[in-house]
Amino acid sequence: MKVVVTGGCGHIGTYLVPMLIHAGYEVISITRGNSKPYEYDPAWEKAETVQMDRTKEPDFAGKIAAMEPDIVVDLINFDLKDTIAMADALKNTRCSHYLFCSSCWAHGRAQVLPFDPDDLKKEPLDEYGKQKFASETYLKDLYRREGFPATVIMPGQISGPGWTIMNPWANKTVLPFQKIADGEQIFLPNFGMETLHHVHGYDVAQCFFQAITHRSQALGEAFDAVSGGSITLYGYARMMYEFFGKEPKIGFLPWKEWCDYVGDPKECEDTYYHITRSGFYTLEKEKRLLDYQPRYTNVDTIKIAVQSYVDRGLIKIREE
Repeated sequence: MKVVVTGGCGHIGTYLVPMLIHAGYEVISITRGNSKPYEYDPAWEKAETVQMDRTKEPDFAGKIAAMEPDIVVDLINFDLKDTIAMADALKNTRCSHYLFCSSCWAHGRAQVLPFDPDDLKKEPLDEYGKQKFASETYLKDLYRREGFPATVIMPGQISGPGWTIMNPWANKTVLPFQKIADGEQIFLPNFGMETLHHVHGYDVAQCFFQAITHRSQALGEAFDAVSGGSITLYGYARMMYEFFGKEPKIGFLPWKEWCDYVGDPKECEDTYYHITRSGFYTLEKEKRLLDYQPRYTNVDTIKIAVQSYVDRGLIKIREE
């Protein structure tokens, strides 16, 4: 069977393309430029790579359909109009499964925990999440009305070696890691009880793969591609002090004072959108329907990613 993967060299495709090839699928990887996968696998030698930029190719969906795929994994779709165009192009073709990559950002603020992947009343906080949720709703409705073979996968905060990881401040600056590695005190917003949901890119890819191989159970459904664990900002910070062999020095500040302490409006905004979506995800549905079994815990993933920072010199270990 032929699988087309958009964003094939990205966070998820790095692992998904080799998984598919090892399982005997013919794979076409769509990439915008000359980017390479984050981790090399010999299976990539068997993948066909096509350079095509969705934002610059007016008939992107039509060209995907012209490749005559049996399966399309759409990892770089951020707009409802692109989802509609892709679904229209794939109708009445040999495509028997369209997998759409949504995001945990589509959930918005938590009301009842754990999050429900089938919640039709989500209230995303930003345009990114709103567009993802709009595509989810459209695809589920299209499946009900016309039987369009769609599945929605919602990754958590994708992490792993070589990537930018969400830090104990719930943003992407390396500064809190460096402060902790230096044995300095850091301050957390509020009481540090908000949660993050790191998941290894391998496990997100595995969730897509399991949905492909469990097609009949996956059609018309939405799944959270997460590790099954969450970590509080406080727990994350303590773990990092232990990771670097330092005595924990953790303080707390009210939100406005904490933003003044950080001193960067963009970083504060990033933190805001992550901590306002605090919550917890269960894997009950994913295990039951897809036999999804994450390889990495969220703690494993954090430690792997932070060690990668150290190995690449992004966090400096100073001699005492």
